[in-house]
Amino acid sequence: MDKIRKPSHAGSWYTDNPQELAEQLDGWLRAAGLAKSSDVRGVIAPHAGYSYSGRAAAYAFGNIDPTNISRIFLLGPSHHYYTPKCALSRATVYKTPIGDLPIDEEVNDELKATGHFEYMDLRVDEAEHSMEMHLPYLAKVFQGYPVKIVPILVGALSAESEALYGRLLAKYVDDSKNFFSVSSDFCHWGSRFNYMHYDKSHGAIYKSIEVLDKMGMDIIETGDPDAFKQYLSETDNTICGRHPISVFLHMLKNSSTKIKIRFLRYEQSSQCKSMRDSSVSYASAVGKVDG
Repeated sequence: MDKIRKPSHAGSWYTDNPQELAEQLDGWLRAAGLAKSSDVRGVIAPHAGYSYSGRAAAYAFGNIDPTNISRIFLLGPSHHYYTPKCALSRATVYKTPIGDLPIDEEVNDELKATGHFEYMDLRVDEAEHSMEMHLPYLAKVFQGYPVKIVPILVGALSAESEALYGRLLAKYVDDSKNFFSVSSDFCHWGSRFNYMHYDKSHGAIYKSIEVLDKMGMDIIETGDPDAFKQYLSETDNTICGRHPISVFLHMLKNSSTKIKIRFLRYEQSSQCKSMRDSSVSYASAVGKVDG
């Protein structure tokens, strides 16, 4: 019997009308106008409602050549459920309005056997939006290709745990049939997020936020997980996928295949000009085999 994870955010965070959703995604992918490359082995993409970040996300997913990929690892942060570990899904299939994505139970078992992963129950799985917001794009890009997914909910990991999971998952980077979809938004700015870092020397607030985010993006592009950790402790930037990104950086550092991360798009949900304003930033990157 299939255990189904329903697309619980369809109809609110994005449309649940299959035709409308497919057209919307096609439109954004076309507008991004990117050439597909088989060297693209991973993306970092946002996970807000599609009216906010759907367009920005196309700059990540639009690079994917689905031809040789048979497995997608999803790494998403946990917004509601506390765990100091990484958690696997108990579902056997993730549904989207435009197609279903079966879970690779074999790899799930392999990961569970390491003793470092727990399972999340279906309620936790369906409450979390960070990986779900990647699914329609993945279902669209991989339409007609037999692909399985390995969703990994990344908890509130210590620096040591991030490095540990990076080492455990690095071997999967060396199999060119594997792809990695890392879920994160960038700065959450404003009193409602309890974060109001403002360096007036950069001009308007939104400019200061951009400088802060781009500093983080530049560090992620260097591939150095320790420098990224240092940046986060110095700035406290509210990058909600800091743990998935850190695990991904450790994976790349520990794999034989050299993969370089490059950011292709940066947007903000609105331009903050006064301390009463708020915004969330969205950044899209690809991880491409280097040379």
